[in-house]
Amino acid sequence: MQYGSRGGTRSYFSWPTLTAICVSSTFLLADPALSWSCEPKSWQIVFEAVLIAGPTASGKSAAALALADRLGGRIINADSMQVYRELPVLTAQPSAADMADIPHRLYSTVSGREAYSVGRWVADAAAEIRDARSAGQVPILVGGSGLYFMALLQGLSPIPDIPEDVRQHWRGRAATISASELHSALAVRDPIMAERLTPTDTQRLVRALEVVEATGISLAEWQETAGDPVLGAEDLHKLVVAPERKEIYSAINARFDSMLRDGALAEVEALINLSLDPGLPVMRALGVPELLAHLAGEVDLKDASNTAKTMSRRYAKRQMTWARRFMADWTWFPSGEAAALAALPTQQTDQP
Repeated sequence: MQYGSRGGTRSYFSWPTLTAICVSSTFLLADPALSWSCEPKSWQIVFEAVLIAGPTASGKSAAALALADRLGGRIINADSMQVYRELPVLTAQPSAADMADIPHRLYSTVSGREAYSVGRWVADAAAEIRDARSAGQVPILVGGSGLYFMALLQGLSPIPDIPEDVRQHWRGRAATISASELHSALAVRDPIMAERLTPTDTQRLVRALEVVEATGISLAEWQETAGDPVLGAEDLHKLVVAPERKEIYSAINARFDSMLRDGALAEVEALINLSLDPGLPVMRALGVPELLAHLAGEVDLKDASNTAKTMSRRYAKRQMTWARRFMADWTWFPSGEAAALAALPTQQTDQP
């Protein structure tokens, strides 16, 4: 069977590569074998997966909810901080009500004691994608971690496992020397990666040092050798939520105020009680360092809040720069439910 037209240009798809849903006034069918019982014959394409990227506080979650509701989708987290169960408020995880209405996966699944890696996320996301398809649900991956999406689409570099003694050595060094000193050490061992990385990015500096020491090969060389992608290039709907900068910045400020009202400070206080390694990713989540400083008596809450907002705005700017560079061929749209739905192509069937 073939069907459809898109933007005035005739397009044809076959059942093995795409799933279609038939929408009637009373019910929704996900089984193509039953399709001809639906009236009227109005078809929508359901892609193999929907990917939604964008900066923090841009409205990605609202877009994902709208699409999931329309398509019968499962939302899969693609944000490196929303996996941590200790920070549901401060990392802006979906509300309990939203997660009750729409299936959500990979939120609050990891302890802050762990350093959750992109490789582990790819494996977890791949399993959720397979499970969603088996259940007749459209996988909708949403988050602000661009590297996660690239790993899905391009595959991960086949970097060997780092020996534990090497890993512990550089994590120990990171706890005792500054990020700039780590950067200087990297410049001696791997000048290519030192040039690429920000001198304040401790986590990535440590990773580059681990790799070059363990393998004798620059992380830059490993990254040029891609593995097998989880998702193919076809049958994907790739979206970037891209509001105007002023809108994003205003949303960041308002959201952080809301987070403080909803218990963000208590979440950070609980992190202190866990006595976590300060080098762990959860300790560097947006807002955590600033609220830690406040709880330590170093700054008042207003100053901590203002600094956290500033750091979040800078992070959003970096995310947009990254998206413009690596996601230029994705579909870009303003924030909001209506825009997300408008971005989804629809198809009309030919008569059988």
